[in-house]
Amino acid sequence: MRIIVVGQGPFGKDCLEALLEQGEKVIGIITVPDDPKGKRPNPVKDLALENNIPILQPEGKSPHRLKDPSVVPWVEDLKPDLFVLAFVTDFMPLEVINIATKGGINFHPSLLPKYRGGTAINWAVINGEKETGVTIHYIDEGVDTGDIVLQEKVAIEEDDSVGSLYFNKLYPLGVRLIKEAVALIREGKEERIKQDEEKASYQPNIREEDVEINWEKPAREIYNLIRGSSPSPGAHTLFRGEKIKIWESRLEGLVEESAPGEVVGIVEEEGFKVAAVDGSLLITRVQMPGEGKISGKEFLEKVDVKLGEKLG
Repeated sequence: MRIIVVGQGPFGKDCLEALLEQGEKVIGIITVPDDPKGKRPNPVKDLALENNIPILQPEGKSPHRLKDPSVVPWVEDLKPDLFVLAFVTDFMPLEVINIATKGGINFHPSLLPKYRGGTAINWAVINGEKETGVTIHYIDEGVDTGDIVLQEKVAIEEDDSVGSLYFNKLYPLGVRLIKEAVALIREGKEERIKQDEEKASYQPNIREEDVEINWEKPAREIYNLIRGSSPSPGAHTLFRGEKIKIWESRLEGLVEESAPGEVVGIVEEEGFKVAAVDGSLLITRVQMPGEGKISGKEFLEKVDVKLGEKLG
């Protein structure tokens, strides 16, 4: 089975490596252009070069690079049976997908048909879900709407952030399921499970306004927003007229006679407590404008937070 892998970053590289180790016939790689400043490596390209695999790097702006005129003739010359999409931020035109005799499969970090879209992990954590997972699905003309090949669940723990959930659970699971899906397709043993549109949901990409903290919300909702925005894009609020990002927090109890957004406690070695409507949050990691992330303790030392100050 002749395979073209489309992907980028460490995840794309690890998927390519896993397929090569499994003995799959990878005949081409499509990946992003090189960083013009030379600061960001391209591990997918590096691995392809090591293995003498042809590489295409379409120019243009995401998400339309795969519509570049160079793509169709390059793919046609390789005569692929299957595309494997491993961390792809561009739309794959059906004109290209249909060149492969078996079409293409994609990695998606949710339990489809729930949480379609590009920031599925963020929204699952923000919405307080207790589980999510990985789906390997065929690509069609929709956004994450194709038939499911494989799907597996993982738990979202109380203290999971988007970062821990992705790197510790969804990333390794995704690499394994891509390997398994390719083997099933090669052997003709794959299932094609239609997605139930009645259970479908689509979440748009996270915007700046989506991650602004409203201290008049319940404490758990704010906590979920903070961990569902880490490591990107970061939940933000105003402090002394400046926008700061809050990266880590911990749920605490209600402080009587406090107003939402009020600093209600100073914990010297950890950070500061801020009131919500039904509890409070201990803020333990912060970022000031134009600076790096610092611990809550460092923030206290830097700005001398006072009881009674307001955030938001």
